[in-house]
Amino acid sequence: MLKIYNSLTNQKDIFVPIDEGKVRMYVCGMTVYDYCHLGHARVMVVFDVVVRYLRELGYAVTYVRNITDIDDKIILRAQENGEDFHALTARFIDIMNEDADALGVTRPDLEPKATESMDDIIAMIAKLVEGGHAYQGGNGDVYYAVGSFARYGRLSGKQLADLQAGARIEVDEAKRDPLDFVLWKQAKPGEPSWQSPWGGGRPGWHIECSAMSTRQLGDHFDIHGGGMDLKFPHHENEIAQSEAATGQPFVNYWMHNGFVRVEDEKMSKSLGNFFTVREILKNYRAEEVRYFILASHYRSPLNYSQENLDNSRAALTRLYTALRGLNPLPGDDEACARYSGLFHEAMDDDFNTPEAVAVLFELAREINRARETDVDRASCLAGEMKKLGKILGLLQSDPDEYLKRQYVMHAEAGEFTFTGSPVTFSTSISEEKIEDLIKERLKAREQKDWAKADRIRDELEAQGVVLEDGPSGTTWRRS
Repeated sequence: MLKIYNSLTNQKDIFVPIDEGKVRMYVCGMTVYDYCHLGHARVMVVFDVVVRYLRELGYAVTYVRNITDIDDKIILRAQENGEDFHALTARFIDIMNEDADALGVTRPDLEPKATESMDDIIAMIAKLVEGGHAYQGGNGDVYYAVGSFARYGRLSGKQLADLQAGARIEVDEAKRDPLDFVLWKQAKPGEPSWQSPWGGGRPGWHIECSAMSTRQLGDHFDIHGGGMDLKFPHHENEIAQSEAATGQPFVNYWMHNGFVRVEDEKMSKSLGNFFTVREILKNYRAEEVRYFILASHYRSPLNYSQENLDNSRAALTRLYTALRGLNPLPGDDEACARYSGLFHEAMDDDFNTPEAVAVLFELAREINRARETDVDRASCLAGEMKKLGKILGLLQSDPDEYLKRQYVMHAEAGEFTFTGSPVTFSTSISEEKIEDLIKERLKAREQKDWAKADRIRDELEAQGVVLEDGPSGTTWRRS
C-alpha cells in the first residue's frame, strides 16, 4: 500500500487516486534562461522515479511538467544578450532536454509553455477579478487579494496575521495589501506583451502554473510536486488562486524534495559553490549522478561532494560487477519474489529510494554467492536485479561496457573523455592493449613465469585497470 508524505497534511497519507487506476501529476519545471543546475537535476530525477514507480504499480499516469518561458529573468537575460527572448528560451529548452536525457529522465507526457497558454491564463485571471479575488491597481497591474482567501497559509503553515505583521508596501506599488501578489503585469516599453482586458502585458509567475496545470489535468488532480523552495510562496499562491477560481480543491497530495547542499553549505552562486549538470558531467558519468541523487531520500537534504560522488561510482561498479558475465533471466523463484517484495516495501514507504537501493546490494551479494555453484540461479537473480534497477533508472547498461568504458585523451582540452564528456581519469590505455596484455599474462602463467604475470598485473593496475581471475578466465574493469 503506497504512502506519500503529503506536505498539506504533514504526514504520510495512504495514496488513493481521484480516479481508480489513474494518476494525474504536475511538477513545476524550469525557467529556461540558463543551464540546469544540480537542484533542477534532483527535481527531474526524483519525480521521474515517482512516475516510474506509479506505472510499475499499474497506474495510468499523466505526467505534466511545465516550462516557464517568459518572466523577468528571461527578459533581462535576452536584453543582456541582445537576442529575441524566443531564441534564448528555445536554446535552453534544448539544453534542458539534453541534460535530462543524459540523466535517464523520461520525458513528461505533456510539457506546456507559458507563452502558449495565454488564453487560459487570462481566462483564470478574469474569473478571479469577477469573483472579487483580484483587482487592477492604479499602475495597471492586476493583483490577487490574499485576504479574500480564508485558507491562505495552510500548505506552508504560515499564519496570515503573522505574514501581514512583517510585510511592507513599497512606495511605487499599487497593492491594497502588502501580501497581495501580481497576476498580470503591464508591459514596459520594448518588453514582450500580450493583449488582455487590462491592457498589454504578461502574466505573473504564480498564475502561469495554476492555468497550465488545470488546463492539462482538470481543476482537481492527484499530485503536485516541486522543490522545497517553491512551497512558499509559489505553491501557496497556486492553491489560493486555483481554488478561488474553480471553487474546487486543487491538489490532494503535495510532494516537495529537499534542498541541495555543497559540502554541507547551501548551494548558491554568491558562495561560489554553484554547479550545473554539465559541469558535474565533466567528471562523473550521468548514471553516477543519478545514483547519487537517489542514494538520499528525496525529502532529505542532498549533500554534493566529490567524496559522495566517488562513493556513487564505487557503488555502481559493485552492482555492475555482480551482473557481469551473466545472462539475466526472468526471476521467478522464491528468492526473487522476496527481493521484489522488499523493494516494493521500500518504495511504498514514500518512495524510499535509499532502502530500495539497499535491496539491490542484497541481490548483488546473493548473485556473487550463487554464480560459482548455480549459474542459472545467479542469472535469475541478475534478471530480477536489472528489473528492479529499471524502476530507478539504473543498471540498464551492458556491464562490460560500463566496467570497461574507455577513456581517451581529449587533445584540445588536455583532459580525458568518455563518450564526448571530459573526465579526470589518468589513463589512456586502449581496450585492445589491455586485451593483448591479458593474453601475454595468460601465456606467462601457462609457462609458470609468475614474476612476469605479476608484473603485467601491476602495470595494468598502475594504469587504472583491475584484473579479476575466475573459473571462466580473466575479466577486467576500469578502477
